[in-house]
Amino acid sequence: MDFTEEQKLYLDGFGRGLAAARGALPAAGDAEPAGPERIHFAAQNRVLAAGGKLTKEEEAKRAKHPFDMWDEIAANAAKGEFPKGTDVFLYKFHGLFHVAPAQNSFMLRLRNPNGIIAAHKLRAVAAIADEYGAGYAHVTTRANLQIREIAPKHALRVLEKLAEAGLTSRGAGADNIRNITGNPTAGIDPLELYDTRPLGLDLYHAILNHRELYGLPRKFNIAFDGGGGIASLEDTNDIGFSAVRVGPGKAMPEGAYFRVAVGGVTGHGDFARDLGVLVAPEQCVPVAVAIVRVFIDEGDRTDRKRARLKYVLDRMGLERFLAEVEKRLAAPLARLGLADCEPRPPLARGAHVGFHAQKQPGRVYCGVALPVGRMTTAQMRAIAGIARRHGSSTIRLTPWQNLIVSDIAVADRAAAAEALAAIGLSAEASSARAGIVACTGNTGCKFSASDTKRHALAIADHLDARLKVDAPLNIHLTGCPNSCAQHHVGDIGLLATKVAADSAEVEGYHLFAGGGFGDRRGLGREILRDIPADEAPHAIERLLRAYLERRASPEESFQGFAKRHGAEALRDFARAKLPQAA
Repeated sequence: MDFTEEQKLYLDGFGRGLAAARGALPAAGDAEPAGPERIHFAAQNRVLAAGGKLTKEEEAKRAKHPFDMWDEIAANAAKGEFPKGTDVFLYKFHGLFHVAPAQNSFMLRLRNPNGIIAAHKLRAVAAIADEYGAGYAHVTTRANLQIREIAPKHALRVLEKLAEAGLTSRGAGADNIRNITGNPTAGIDPLELYDTRPLGLDLYHAILNHRELYGLPRKFNIAFDGGGGIASLEDTNDIGFSAVRVGPGKAMPEGAYFRVAVGGVTGHGDFARDLGVLVAPEQCVPVAVAIVRVFIDEGDRTDRKRARLKYVLDRMGLERFLAEVEKRLAAPLARLGLADCEPRPPLARGAHVGFHAQKQPGRVYCGVALPVGRMTTAQMRAIAGIARRHGSSTIRLTPWQNLIVSDIAVADRAAAAEALAAIGLSAEASSARAGIVACTGNTGCKFSASDTKRHALAIADHLDARLKVDAPLNIHLTGCPNSCAQHHVGDIGLLATKVAADSAEVEGYHLFAGGGFGDRRGLGREILRDIPADEAPHAIERLLRAYLERRASPEESFQGFAKRHGAEALRDFARAKLPQAA
C-alpha cells in the first residue's frame, strides 16, 4: 500500500527534523556514547589520537547509527527517493543495496542462518518478490537469498513484510557479521561428527541482540563445519569452526570438539589459519564473540582494503592475537595440536545435487540444480510445496547456489523428481553444471566487469554439448577482485575484466586453475589473461579435454592434474587447437 500525500508530507518533515536534531552528534575526539556502540567510538578515537584519518564509512557510522534511520527510510520511501551520499552505505545495515547503475533499484539480502529456511517462509519471500520485486530471487554463495529490482517507494514496506514473516535482513550487508553458514546437510548427514545447526542459530541470535556486534571495521564471515560430506567452506571465512574427534588417551576427554581457524579471505590470498586450540561445542559462541571484539578493537579503520581480520593477524601474530581473545573469555582455551585429533570424514564432492541417503532410515535428501542460483517466484512456491508434501517443510540452500529438500521418504523419491520436472528443475546435472557458481554480475552489481551469470550458463551449455566430465568439478565466475564467487578456490576460476578488441572493450576474464577447499585446499594459479567472454567456454573445453586425456588415472581429480603441471603447460592446454572432429 502506498502512502497518502498527507502521510508523505508528515514523514518528510519528521525525517528532516530528526536529521537536524542529530546534527550535534559527537565529533572526532568528543565523549564516547554510553550505549553498546561505545567500543567502536573508542577504537575510532584511538585512531584519531594517533593522527590517523578515518575512512568515509567510519565517519558515516560515527555521525549516525544505521539502526536509528527508520524514520529517514520511511521519509525517502514516501518520496520515492533513494538514499544519497554515505546513506547508501548505511542502508546496507538493513540489507538494502542501491545497485545503480547496474539496476536503478534496491536489492534486498536476507539473513538465513545455517542456509536453512522453512517452506512457509520461502513462500513469504516469494510473495515479497512478486509484490515489490521482479518476480525472482537469487541464492547466494553464503546460502542466502536476495530479492532484486525493488523500487525506492517500497523500501520500508519490504522491511515490514520481512518482519511480519519472521524473517530479517538486519546486518546482511556493510560492516557486519554476514549470514552464518554451516554444512547444507547438517543433522541428516550419515558422515557428520556434530550437528552444527543449534550453534549457528545460537550465534545468529547473539548477533541480532548485541548492537555492539554491528559496525565492525569491515564485513566478517563465520562458518561451522560439522564434518559432514558436503563442505561449508569454513576455511575461507574470518572464523571457521571445524568439528574433530578426540580419541582415548589424549589430553582431552574423548568426544567431539571444534578447532578454530581465523583470517580466511581467499580474495586476499589466504585460507583461515588454525589457532591451535580446541573448544567444546558450548564454547563456540563465546569464542566467536571474543574474536569479533578483538577485531573491533584492532581492525584497520583507515584503509578499507586492509580492514579484514587477516591483516590484524598479520600484524599481531597468532600467539598475541589468541592472548587478546582469551582476555575476553572466562578462562583460557585448551591447547591441542591438530595431529592429536582424528581427521574429519572425507568430503563427498558433488553430493549437493541428486538424491542421497540420510542418516535417518528410509529418508533421502534431494539436491536441486538451480541455473546459477536463480529461482522464479512460481518455482519458489512449488519448491515449498514439494518440501511440505514430500519432506519436512525444510529447504536448505548451499554455497553452490543450489538447494536441498530434505527428509523425503524413499517411496516418494519419484514423485518429488516429477514435481521438480514440472517446474523446469531437476536433481540431475552434469559435473560442470552442478559445480558452476557465479556472482551477481554486471546486470545487478556496479562493481562487476562482466555478465557472469549469463556467461556461466553459456559455459555449462557449451561443455554439456561437447564432452562428459566424469569427476566432480567446480567452475567459479566472479565479476571483480572482491571475489564474491571465490574464483580462487574453484578447480577453474574466472575473474572478470575488460578486454581490448578492435575499436572497443569487450567483457572477458582471467583464467585460473587448480584451486580447492577443505581437504584439497589451495589457491588456483592464473594461467591465461584477457580472454574475451565468448572464447572462455572454448578455453575451458580445451583444458578439460587435456585433463580427461592426460590424467594419471580415472581417479585423479582436476586439481591433482593441475598440480602435476606447471602454469605454462596448463596455458598451452587451454590454447591448444581442438581436433577437427570436436
